[in-house]
Amino acid sequence: MQKLTRIITLSLALLMISGCSYFGVYKRDLPQGNLVTEAMVEQLRPGMSRQQVVDLMGSPLLEAPFDARQWDYVYRLDEAYGGVEQRRVTLTFQGERLAGIEREGNLSSDIQLPEDQGAGPRVEGTSDTPIEPIENVTPDRP
Repeated sequence: MQKLTRIITLSLALLMISGCSYFGVYKRDLPQGNLVTEAMVEQLRPGMSRQQVVDLMGSPLLEAPFDARQWDYVYRLDEAYGGVEQRRVTLTFQGERLAGIEREGNLSSDIQLPEDQGAGPRVEGTSDTPIEPIENVTPDRP
């Protein structure tokens, strides 16, 4: 009976330990928010209308719910095997015109974004070259 209890205990212990092993987890970069670059911010000028700002920067990520004078453009890149980079540009309006620009983070460094490879996994046996359409061909008839 003791031998059976030891075997069961050892088996359970090995089973529990095997679940705690680390084989490696795939991670990927996680970009979030509005990508803000130095070139975009340099084009902003006090006196621009809200629509001109939207045309240049896109829609803001955050609009202050109780104060419509402030727009925040936030970008955060959580690198898979590295650190976190965060950029923030806060725009303040007086009426419908841009009045103030505040920057936070290093806007001058380039961020390499992965190329869009489409949704879902790549199907085995396919290539990246586009398929050319077949021209209208009429079959030869005798």
